[in-house]
Amino acid sequence: MRFSERYGHTPTKSVIQIDSVDDALTNSLWSILHLHVWDHVHISRYGSDFNLNPEIKTFCQRIWFNYYKLPLDTLEDDWTKVYKFLRRDYFNCEWFELYNFLEFIADNYPYNDKESFIEACNFALERELSGYRFIDDQIAPITSSEEISEIEAALVTKNDQVRTHLKRALELFSDRKQPDYRNSIKESISSVESIVQKILGQKGTLGKLVKKLETEIDLHPALGKAFESLYGYTSDEDGIRHAILESAKVDFEDAKFFLVVCSAFVNFVTAKTKP
Repeated sequence: MRFSERYGHTPTKSVIQIDSVDDALTNSLWSILHLHVWDHVHISRYGSDFNLNPEIKTFCQRIWFNYYKLPLDTLEDDWTKVYKFLRRDYFNCEWFELYNFLEFIADNYPYNDKESFIEACNFALERELSGYRFIDDQIAPITSSEEISEIEAALVTKNDQVRTHLKRALELFSDRKQPDYRNSIKESISSVESIVQKILGQKGTLGKLVKKLETEIDLHPALGKAFESLYGYTSDEDGIRHAILESAKVDFEDAKFFLVVCSAFVNFVTAKTKP
């Protein structure tokens, strides 16, 4: 993770890619296209004439006619020339056009392992922290601008301890080589615990303090109960803090949920305690 990302100088929406696609993700997705689609094109010793590849010829005709909306008589018979066109357009298109192209490929996949193609794409999207995933053959958002805004707002809190926990949670969550979702959740919960302790002026676990917070800032009991339950999830015998049980499964979605929700809680409580 880069210095600028660890210490909040790069916007969170650039760390979690929701309106951009960086080089690492662009390259990863092209490599997947190469392995799952283009490498299946068989070029004989007689050349790369499409007539020798009826399957890919039909596929490219669909791309030409339905995706690019180009006249079919401009489609070259030579696969190598078509490939160069597809590659050039892919690496020069806008980030949302890249996702359009991937969706089209999935919807018109010419071979019998489409599920493997989509699974590989989702692996790359998760690894490179894209805010999108393939769901039912369509690329759908799993992270919104509103969620990113909550994280960014919480990261500028004046409470040093809260800010430290949230930055660490984001750092652990965003580590592309070895993300630590378990401890990211722990840090997210700790940020909430820290802000509650600061407001009440006393130490203790969130589970014990949240009821006192209801009175202190006129917190609705239902909301207090919700956070008490979340804290319970991270503290019970199968939870995150008692990570003795390595079998407990924690993934990207779990860590993202806690990072967003805990950031929102920090923002909410901060707003409620302003004079």
